[in-house]
Amino acid sequence: MQLGDTRIGLDAPPGFADTGFTGSPRLAELAEALTSASNRILLFAIADGDLRRFTQGDPLELRRHMMVVTPRGLERSRVSESEFKAFVAESLRGLGEAPKSLDYPRHLDSRPTGTMTLLAELRRDADVVSVLQGTRTKDGGMFRRSEYMLSTATLLLVRGKALSLSVYTRYKDPADLDWIRVTTARWVEELKRLNPR
Repeated sequence: MQLGDTRIGLDAPPGFADTGFTGSPRLAELAEALTSASNRILLFAIADGDLRRFTQGDPLELRRHMMVVTPRGLERSRVSESEFKAFVAESLRGLGEAPKSLDYPRHLDSRPTGTMTLLAELRRDADVVSVLQGTRTKDGGMFRRSEYMLSTATLLLVRGKALSLSVYTRYKDPADLDWIRVTTARWVEELKRLNPR
């Protein structure tokens, strides 16, 4: 991926496929709905099973998906550490405090439906900041209960470029929480390995 005068290596984690090659307006619209118009989408990846369903014309499950974006205003310039720090502060402003309890479903039940809520800070280094967030979907009435969604937001400085990584999963049990934490950490390390200084 070319960003200004810098080439960045991007790859989806194992079990996921970048949807860019499909040229599908439907998948592009789905990715655009997940981020601000002020961002350029660099990668939108869905699970391999969803890609198979998509190519066969079946409905997508979209239990898990992920993306990488970069702010359009920063994509051509080289981002310094101080600019990256300002980008992090702006991106995470207004998230509030993480709950002390690890009973995330109870905490999300206390929040308005559809509100993205900070659950935990996962990592804070000079070039990587990662947080765990969650939300509760609207209750569908007596036949459909509300669902919980988890996501991680990771801001990463790679070869002078500011990237924002997002990983999403439905949250049904502790295994989903373990999965999103481990997948996010491994993906960050893989992208750093692909893009040495």
